[in-house]
Amino acid sequence: MNLALLTDLYQLTMGAGYHRAGLADRRACFHLFFRRNPFGGGYAIAAGLEAALEYLRELRFGEEEIAYLASLEGGGGTKLFDADFLARLKDDPITLDVHALPEGTVAFPHEPLLRVEGKLWQAQLVETALLNILNFQTLVATKASRVCRAARGPEGELEAVLEFGLRRAQGVDGALAASRAAYVGGCAATSNVLAGQRYGIPVKGTHAHAWVMSFETERRAFEAYAEVFPHGCVFLVDTYDTLEGVRTAIEVGRELRAKGAEMVGVRLDSGDLAELSIGARKLLDEAGFPDADIVASNDLDEHRVADIKARGGRVNVWGVGTRLATCYDQPALGGVYKLAAVQDESGAWQPRIKLSENPIKTSIPKRQQVRRFVDDAGRFVADAIYDLASGFGEDRTLVDPEDASTFDVPAGLSFEDLLVPAVVGGECQPQPDVHAARQRALAQLAALPDEVTHPTKPARYVAGLEGDLARVRQAMVRAARGEDA
Repeated sequence: MNLALLTDLYQLTMGAGYHRAGLADRRACFHLFFRRNPFGGGYAIAAGLEAALEYLRELRFGEEEIAYLASLEGGGGTKLFDADFLARLKDDPITLDVHALPEGTVAFPHEPLLRVEGKLWQAQLVETALLNILNFQTLVATKASRVCRAARGPEGELEAVLEFGLRRAQGVDGALAASRAAYVGGCAATSNVLAGQRYGIPVKGTHAHAWVMSFETERRAFEAYAEVFPHGCVFLVDTYDTLEGVRTAIEVGRELRAKGAEMVGVRLDSGDLAELSIGARKLLDEAGFPDADIVASNDLDEHRVADIKARGGRVNVWGVGTRLATCYDQPALGGVYKLAAVQDESGAWQPRIKLSENPIKTSIPKRQQVRRFVDDAGRFVADAIYDLASGFGEDRTLVDPEDASTFDVPAGLSFEDLLVPAVVGGECQPQPDVHAARQRALAQLAALPDEVTHPTKPARYVAGLEGDLARVRQAMVRAARGEDA
C-alpha cells in the first residue's frame, strides 16, 4: 500500500520550503530514538523495522496523491503547493540510506533505532510514518518481553505467553502490528489468524463461554468440542463454577484418553487465578493428568502474572490481551526524530543540535553509530554512541547524555556496532525474519545484567557518549548559548 500521504502536513510544507530555499537536495542525517525506557523498566526491544521498510519500499507520489495535494488551498486565493514542488514529489524517486538496529535488539535511551540519510526533503518527509511504525511496535515488543520474563518457570524456563489482544486493539492496523511485535518480544503465539497468515506467527485458541452456553450442559459442550478437536482440547472451565468445570473436563479427558487422544488442558478466565489454579492443578494431578496445561487469561500483564506466581499459582500458559496489545499502562513510547547533520555547499557535514532547558531534550549532533561492549561471558557491559566519521576514539570514558556522569569502559572487551544497512540508495536490504527477530530478543535479554531487567526497580544500563562526541556536543551547547569556550 502506498502511504505517501501518511504524514503530518508540516512535513510537506517544510519540503516545499526546502525546495524554494534551494536546500531540498542538500544531504541530511536524522536519527530516530527515544528518551525514556518504557513502563518504568530498564530497556526497550526494537521492533517494527519490517513494516518501516515496507513503507519505504512502496513510497511514491502517484497521480491521486498529487491531485489531492494540488487541491489544497493556501489562503489568499492561492494553492498551498506550487506546480514545481508537486513535480518534484512526482518525479524525484526516494533514494534514502537507512541504518537500523536489527529487530529484537535491546535498546536504550538516546541510541538511534534508525539513522536516516538522504536528500533533506526526503529524509524530512518520512519522519511521521517511521515514528508511527517504530514507536508502537517497539512499545508492544517491550511490553511482551516484560510479561514473558514475569512468566518464567521456577528454573527460569520460558512459559508460553499467548497474545490475545485482537478484539481490544486500536483498530485493524494496530491489532496486526501488536500481534507481530508481541511475537518479536517473546510471545509464543497469537490468537490473530490474519497475523498468523501474514507473518507466519503460530496461532492458538480455545473456545469461548458462548460455546458452553450453547449446549444444555457444560459436559455436553466439552464432549462436543472433543469430538471435533480430539487432539487440541483446552476446555474453558469457568462458565458456571470453575472447579466443577475442571472436574467435568477431567471426565471428558478420560473419555478422550480411552480413544487414544489426550486433553491438552483447561483455561481459567475469571476469579482468583492463583487460588483457582492451585485447586485445578491438584484435581488434575490426582486424576492422572499431570501434563495438562493450566491456561489463564483475564486482563493479565507482567504485574498480575508476577502476583499470581508469588502467591503460588500453578498457571503455566498465559493468555495476555488488552494490557499487552494496547500497552495499557503507557500508551506511547515517545520516540523522536531529530536532525543531526547537514552537508554544506562543498559536501562537508555540518553538525546540528537542538537545545532545551531540559537536558534530556538537548539532542546529540553528528552522524551516529552505537557500539556495544561485551565481556568474556557474553554479558553486555555498556553502549557507546559515537561519531561515525571520526570513529571510536582512544578515550574510553563514556559520558551520560543527561547528567554528564562518566563510565570507563574496561580494556579488552569485545564489541559489536549495532546499526546495520537497511536501505541503500532507496533499495531495501534483506533482513532477518520475524522468527529470527524473536530469537534475537530472547538472546539479547539473556545477555543483560539481571539488575537491568528488574521489573520495578531496574538498574540503569550504561549507554553514554564517546568522549570526543561528548566534547563536541558540549562545545556546541556553549556556543549556541553564547558562553565562553
